[in-house]
Amino acid sequence: MMPKPLMTIMILICLATGCFAVGCLVPASVEASVTVVGRAGAIYPIAEQDALSKLMQKVRQVDWKRQFSGIRQSVRAFKPADLARLPMAKHDRTFMVDPTYTLPFDIPDGKGGILYPKGYTFNPLDYVSLPDILVFIDGADRRQLEWFQKSPYAKTLNVMLLLTGGSYPEVEQKLQRPVFYAPEKIIKRFRIEVVPSVLYQKGKFLEVKEFEIKNSK
Repeated sequence: MMPKPLMTIMILICLATGCFAVGCLVPASVEASVTVVGRAGAIYPIAEQDALSKLMQKVRQVDWKRQFSGIRQSVRAFKPADLARLPMAKHDRTFMVDPTYTLPFDIPDGKGGILYPKGYTFNPLDYVSLPDILVFIDGADRRQLEWFQKSPYAKTLNVMLLLTGGSYPEVEQKLQRPVFYAPEKIIKRFRIEVVPSVLYQKGKFLEVKEFEIKNSK
């Protein structure tokens, strides 16, 4: 079974790009085929030395402790190039987002025709649903971290915390929960303009709530 956070991330990508729904629109008849053509030419025994033995010899020569240490450091230092720093909310606001997607290309019917033309619109939420509540904060802002810790979302199991700033390893350690970066595509698609913001599915739409942190000046 796919881990729940990964499932949510995939659904977010689908909602942002329409990719899953496009796949649902493609009929089963549009499939690639594989043909077995049989054997051609002479077959010779493999004269090469034991590749596995060579590989294992190379593996034993690697300082894996050092390699994994470097990987861990790289992962902890990673920060997306498109990470969008957002201003703080100046007042509370709630609005709806219509996730309707417009096809940027034609979808063929597999018979030489067009099943769905470029410009066709559909709602991905007719095909998938968003299982989690998304909370967007700037992890570099102490006030927003405190706001999250005091909010009911900190105690809600189906909450995914997305950072528009800050270091996810530091925030993850402080809050003792999984933390992810918020990609720019998600920010723009869901019209996240300020932080803290909370997004969740409401019927066939997405509802966004912006929260002013009192006495934030």
